[in-house]
Amino acid sequence: MCLLCMVQGTEIGFSRFDFKKLSGNDNVKLNVMNFGAVGNGKVDDSKAFLNAWTHMCNGTTGIITTLIIPQGRTFLVSPTIFNGPCKVKYPVVQVDGKIIAPAKGAWNGKPDRWIQFSNVYRLTIKGSGQIDGQGSTWWDQPNEMRPTALVLANCMGCLLRGLTHLNSPRNHISIFGCRELVISHINIIAPENSYNTDGIDISHSKGIRVQDSFIGTGDDCVALGDGSKYINITNVHCGPGHGVSIGSLGANGSEQRVEHVYVRNVHFNGTMNGARIKTWEGGKGYAKRISFDGITLENVYNPVIIDQHYFNKRSSERSAVQISDVVFRGISGTSTNAVVINLNCSEVIPCTNIVLDNIGIRSTRRGAKASSYCAHAHGAVSKTSPNVPCLV
Repeated sequence: MCLLCMVQGTEIGFSRFDFKKLSGNDNVKLNVMNFGAVGNGKVDDSKAFLNAWTHMCNGTTGIITTLIIPQGRTFLVSPTIFNGPCKVKYPVVQVDGKIIAPAKGAWNGKPDRWIQFSNVYRLTIKGSGQIDGQGSTWWDQPNEMRPTALVLANCMGCLLRGLTHLNSPRNHISIFGCRELVISHINIIAPENSYNTDGIDISHSKGIRVQDSFIGTGDDCVALGDGSKYINITNVHCGPGHGVSIGSLGANGSEQRVEHVYVRNVHFNGTMNGARIKTWEGGKGYAKRISFDGITLENVYNPVIIDQHYFNKRSSERSAVQISDVVFRGISGTSTNAVVINLNCSEVIPCTNIVLDNIGIRSTRRGAKASSYCAHAHGAVSKTSPNVPCLV
């Protein structure tokens, strides 16, 4: 079997959605200002937003209905859920102004999300505006429940494009139960020391594209959790942050699965990790058919890492999440660590069919030479520096 050829050339089986239809002439336009929004950043505009959404969603005139959040205005919005399905065929939310979350003390109860779109088909959220979670007052309370800024749940055939997402209290964008969704040309920004502020979290979703975007936060740029399948991450700049992570999977003995993930042409700058797969001891399930291809590194601490002992110290657990059919290809650049390739796999269920091809990583640590670590990993290696002897 040619291990080096196993994932090469594999493409995601998207049923492509034709977003060009959104340029049609039959477009009804609504403005939140006409539904009572004030847009001064002080008055709560949540009710106006919901009224405008309901009017748009239930619209029966026009193939496309666009809800405009105008530029030059700042809209204070409390935790709000925008529900579908909608009667209008192509609902569009055009965000050109700025949407801000309430101050921490103004939240009622302990919500886990700020803005959510649920059960909406063919939704487009686009524009030149900002979604600001104002999360700085939350970051010093790591054990407190903190809200995700934007959640897309059970949506299909949707597009998120052009916006800037700032300073979420926790994850900036969470994708759950979605199908055929494209995230493109967005910016996600939070300080490096902002705790658990993942850029994009994906779970229980299929056919998701993340492309042509900048993500720099205090945690994973993109994190793929249980049920992620046919995920394509392309042309993304990541940093600061913790890299592109598969997992963590298998916490508390759970059975979790991720498969068919393709990460291409991603630049990591000053991140904790680059291409990472992480699983807990004692878990079940698998992470398989994963490729990281065309990756460039600039001062990344853990450029290539598989860790089947995430948050553990080799306990007596007798199960593990199986990791197999993983390709790291065309990876180059620098690391601030001496160990630049780390394959820390499980003795119980080793990593199999791991391929390293055309890799060159240098250490910038003073007096250090780039090296690798490898335990219980099986596969093949070619044109890789530093060498990984266990795969030969």
